[in-house]
Amino acid sequence: MTEALEPAVYRKLVQRALKEDLGAGDITSEAIVETTSWAKGRILSRSTCVLAGLEIVTEVFRQVDSRVKLTCQRSDGDSCVAGEVVANLSGAARSILAGERTALNFLQRLSGIATLTRAFVDASAGVLTVLDTRKTTPMLRRLEKYAVRVGGGSNHRFALDDGVLIKDNHIVLAGGVAVALDLVRGAKLDKSIEVEVDSVEEADDALDAGADRLLVDNMTDADVREVVRRSRGRAKIEISGGVTLKRMPGLVATGADYVSVGALTHSAPSVDFSLELVRSDH
Repeated sequence: MTEALEPAVYRKLVQRALKEDLGAGDITSEAIVETTSWAKGRILSRSTCVLAGLEIVTEVFRQVDSRVKLTCQRSDGDSCVAGEVVANLSGAARSILAGERTALNFLQRLSGIATLTRAFVDASAGVLTVLDTRKTTPMLRRLEKYAVRVGGGSNHRFALDDGVLIKDNHIVLAGGVAVALDLVRGAKLDKSIEVEVDSVEEADDALDAGADRLLVDNMTDADVREVVRRSRGRAKIEISGGVTLKRMPGLVATGADYVSVGALTHSAPSVDFSLELVRSDH
């Protein structure tokens, strides 16, 4: 079971999102809907998806109007089909309309990430661990990485202080792989050291220098297999760059340990949801 998000992670985000969407107020609803008008509604999935973000939907309506009652019919991590009811709600009609777009925006974004992640996890055949990256929407990283976990993936670094990853620019500035590794060891960070490499030869250099993990970037399947062979278990191997669902069967066969997919958070298509209302007498 995926660990739930702490409300502190999203409460202020929801507050800012509502302020952005409401502006000075919902002038259309204020002109048409009486303050005493009540409604019942349901949130529907318009396509097959993996749900993520329902507790944030609940928080949206709580902030708009605590009298709005929302009952989730499904849970984060559940698979839904088109037309399936995700949640029911009732309350002041103006309040429901005021929170509608913000609630659905969070739900569609996070469910899109969870849905794409699930597709990669299924394609990994239980052999490769599917990881995300730091290619996230600014200020939404914890929510988006939560959606990855909901989809069955695992998180890589949350922030730059979360792990050591020596990349190409670090190597250039240090003057070589071995020098960079020595500098990191000298800093006594007490963390495993991962090195990004983009050729078999660079992989050899990193292995000889004692890297704990290699990030093989934009390599062919054949080159990844060769790096795995040369590693002989001395380092974990992570595949990155140009990873698509179509490539997954070939990557699974390389013998690598991980595959990191930036597309999980930077290119996941949003899932379409709708909120349908009917008038109610309470």
